[in-house]
Amino acid sequence: MTNQTYDVIVVGLGAMGSATAYHLARRGFKVLGLDANARRHKNGSSHGTSRIIREAYLEGSDYVPIVQRAYELWRDLEAETGQELLKITGCLTIGEPESAFVSGALASCQRFNLPHEYLEAAEVNRNFPGYTLPENLQAVFEPNGGILFPEQCVMAHLDLAAKYSAEIHHEEQVLRWDAPNHNEVVVETARGSYTAGRLVITTGPWAGEMLAGLGIPLKVWRIVNCHFEPAEPARFLPENFPVYLLEGPEGEYYGFPLLPGEGIKLGRHDKEDLCTPRTINRTVDPAEVQKLKEMVDKYMRGGAASFKWSLTCMYTITPDRNFVLDRHPGAPNVVYGCGFSGHGFKFAAAIGEILAQMSVDGQTTQSIEFLSASRFNKDAQLLQK
Repeated sequence: MTNQTYDVIVVGLGAMGSATAYHLARRGFKVLGLDANARRHKNGSSHGTSRIIREAYLEGSDYVPIVQRAYELWRDLEAETGQELLKITGCLTIGEPESAFVSGALASCQRFNLPHEYLEAAEVNRNFPGYTLPENLQAVFEPNGGILFPEQCVMAHLDLAAKYSAEIHHEEQVLRWDAPNHNEVVVETARGSYTAGRLVITTGPWAGEMLAGLGIPLKVWRIVNCHFEPAEPARFLPENFPVYLLEGPEGEYYGFPLLPGEGIKLGRHDKEDLCTPRTINRTVDPAEVQKLKEMVDKYMRGGAASFKWSLTCMYTITPDRNFVLDRHPGAPNVVYGCGFSGHGFKFAAAIGEILAQMSVDGQTTQSIEFLSASRFNKDAQLLQK
C-alpha cells in the first residue's frame, strides 16, 4: 500500500477524463489519472472508430459556444500531436419540417448566424447521391460538421497528459473516495491510497455508482451500431456523403460515410434498452442488424449490400438529455461530469478544459449554468456517499 499526494486526481479516463487530465497537466498541476479498465478498452462509451461533431446544435443553442470551443481545441490537439483527429464532411440534420431535429438545428443556426442550407429531399438526393430521402423530409446542411476519431482522440489526450508528467494508471479500480475537508480528498484503490487537494469524477456509465449519494437521475442505455458495405462505394465516400442525423417514423438515427476498412456505420439514438456496465448484453441479435439494414435500404438505398460487423456501447442518460457539470454539494473540492446522453463526445476537449477550470480555478470561462445538477432537485440534500 502506498500513500502519494497530488494536486488533482481524475477518476475515469474516457473521453472527458482523458481531456481533463491533459488540461490540468498542461497547466503544470501534479495529476493522477485512474481508470478501472485497460487502456483502449471497449467497455464504456468512448470506443469505436467515429463520432459526429456538429455546430448547428439541435439539442439546444446554449451548447453552441461550447462546441465551437471544442472545435478550436480539437484543432489545437491535432497540431500538437501531428495526427488527424477531426475530418470535415458536412452534416445533414434530416426530418419533417416541424420535427425537433430540423427545428432545433435551425434555431441554433439562426441564433448564432451559423453557415447552413435548408434543403428539400430532392436537393439532398441530387447533391449527395448516397441518400434516397422521401419527399416529406427536409434537411439542414451545415458545412462544418464532420467526424472525430474517438480512440485516437482519447489516446492523444492521455499521451500528452503523460508527456506533461501526469501519472496515468489503468486497470486500477477505485474502491472508495472521501473528502475529509475542503482542502483534501483521499482515494483508495486495491493498490494504494492517494491524497490530493482536488478530485474530478468522470466515470461515464459508472457515474451512478461513484456519485450515488447525490441522487442524480441517471439511466444507462445499451446502444447498437452496425457497419455495412455499400454496393457502389463512390456514392458513400466522405466527399459525397455527409454525416447525418435522421428523425423519421422509425425513430432517431445517426450515421457516417464510408471510411477505409469500416464500411458505412449506422446507429439508433433513441431506443431505451436499459442496462448497467455489468449487465449489458454485448451480443447483437440478427433482428437488430436487420432493423438497421432496413433503415439504410429505405433512406440510403444500396448502402447495406453486405453486413460487416456490429458493436455495442452505452449512453448515460439524464431525464432532459442534457449533461451534468457541477461541484459536489458536500465537498467543494470535488467536481464531476456525467450524463452525456449519447451526444457528448464531440465536446470532450472543451469539457476537459471546463472541468479543469472548475477544479483549480473555481469557475469556468464557459456558460454552463444550464448543466447544473440543481435542475433536477433544487432542494436536494447531501446523502451518504
